[in-house]
Amino acid sequence: MLTQKDQRLIRSKLDNIYKIFLSKNDIDYFESEIIQIIKRFNKKNPKKKKTISEKTSLIISYGDSVYSDKKGSIKVFQKFFQKKLNKYFDTIHFLPFYPSSSDSGFAVKDHYKVESKLGSWSDIKNISKSNNIMADMVINHSSARGLWFKNFLKKKKPGKNYFLTVNSKFNTSKVVRPRDHKLLKKIKIFNKSDYLWRTFSPDQVDLNFKNPSVLLRFIKIMTHLINNGVTIFRLDAIAYLWKENGSKCINLKQTHEIIKLLRIVTSHLNIQTIIITETNLPEKENLSYFGKNDEANWIYNFSLPPLLIHGFLFENSSYLNKWSKSLPNTKYGNSYLNFIASHDGIGMRPTEGILNKEILNNFLKRLKKNGSKFSYRKISNKGKKVYEANITIFDALKKSDYDPKGKYFLERYVSAHAVMISFEGIPAIYFNSLFGTSNDEAKFIITGNNRDVNRYKWNFKNISKKLNDKRSKQSIFYQYICNLLNIRRAQKAFHPNASRLNINLGSNIFCFKRTSIDKKQTILCITNLTSKTQTLKLKKMYNKWKNLIKPLIKNEKNLFMLKPFETIWLSNK
Repeated sequence: MLTQKDQRLIRSKLDNIYKIFLSKNDIDYFESEIIQIIKRFNKKNPKKKKTISEKTSLIISYGDSVYSDKKGSIKVFQKFFQKKLNKYFDTIHFLPFYPSSSDSGFAVKDHYKVESKLGSWSDIKNISKSNNIMADMVINHSSARGLWFKNFLKKKKPGKNYFLTVNSKFNTSKVVRPRDHKLLKKIKIFNKSDYLWRTFSPDQVDLNFKNPSVLLRFIKIMTHLINNGVTIFRLDAIAYLWKENGSKCINLKQTHEIIKLLRIVTSHLNIQTIIITETNLPEKENLSYFGKNDEANWIYNFSLPPLLIHGFLFENSSYLNKWSKSLPNTKYGNSYLNFIASHDGIGMRPTEGILNKEILNNFLKRLKKNGSKFSYRKISNKGKKVYEANITIFDALKKSDYDPKGKYFLERYVSAHAVMISFEGIPAIYFNSLFGTSNDEAKFIITGNNRDVNRYKWNFKNISKKLNDKRSKQSIFYQYICNLLNIRRAQKAFHPNASRLNINLGSNIFCFKRTSIDKKQTILCITNLTSKTQTLKLKKMYNKWKNLIKPLIKNEKNLFMLKPFETIWLSNK
């Protein structure tokens, strides 16, 4: 039930965002509309809570990551999920399933429809009966070929004044760019020349959040998605939402206030939901999206993938240790979303302030040798920088300067996932990573899109056949990763909010301690980051602890023996 205090909180956020643009009467109207949306939703929906625990883990997939010629691919995915993944994952992140004109779904044409070749809303709702569904709110921009933009050009609703235009006096000199194409597009519209703002591509036109109708529209879209089974929202590219003349146009105060307002709205809906901010940025900026426990429920742990991959390739935990030691523990109810592979690439912005120029250049050289493409971002008038490395996690870890023939490719791969799965937070595994998928060079040759190297689509019969063959590469990788997830599910010390303490055991080892919320279980997570066997002398009490992954090996002096790239999970129970 919405109290007067709750309504005042909604009003305060609207004032913070719009007071300098709107009259009191206009803000009154939008406050009333938001309150009515909440009341109407709650009238139709009974209360439903969400449980987050050590059993919570995500699979990240496109609606057609696995397909068949016979039916909509979401139904095909559900069949595959029930056969092969249901024991290990309770949450499915379906990447954008809306009709789209480009960027693999991220140039949305209509937020109220499901792409017909994928399936229907009933398919998504059906899966949500037994699993949590996470979906993208592509909130920063919309397709130049979509309904809203067509209506925008006609001054027709919905779409009227939905897109951001600026005049020639708007100062963009400080704008932080995630891409290297031309930001502004000159158009003649409504009898005057203006410039359309396009942060991500010419086909993705930025929305105008200075028009509160756009914000209201996305609140309605959220409730529409919840009614169709979605309870976890990924706010795509949220950091770029608000633009001000002469500013960096990223991480602005109004963006944070909008997230706070969305958090307030969702916290008062009868069906409990989770907001995740996708902010591929330097660490401090990324962490800011927790706010004071009043913004994102979860944030992506963007620093983990590049630092973890770097640690394995250069057999050195120094940067991981330094980062892990300084990374704050989350508060109860908040969480890191941990991953090492995604549909995009390995983001390099999170390494800023952690890896110096020389170290970063050596890292990029190694990734290039392993088959990486690179996507760039524009740096004002100074040229461009690598924004992300486009490569599968299998190819990224396949070979190193220390292991040029890739003798330990499997050990590196499994151990990297073991670290991610045991780290503080919730593990998210990209569909293709389950099978050790290599770069899709054939798709890249056809499209020329760097990101397509990591977006391979599997035929249902083909992947099923490979998993049924216990000796196939896909089956071997699948079994190793699923075994780790299975172990995790039974450990209270792997609860997303179980405490984490970094333990520095030197540059060859990455180690941290997880302690359950009730203090009854402690797990020491130790990884050998080198291609040589390492011996460890630990406190005597650890001699009685057991390795949850496989039996421990000790030498004649009772010292722990870690094989090349081995991870052990030492548990007191």
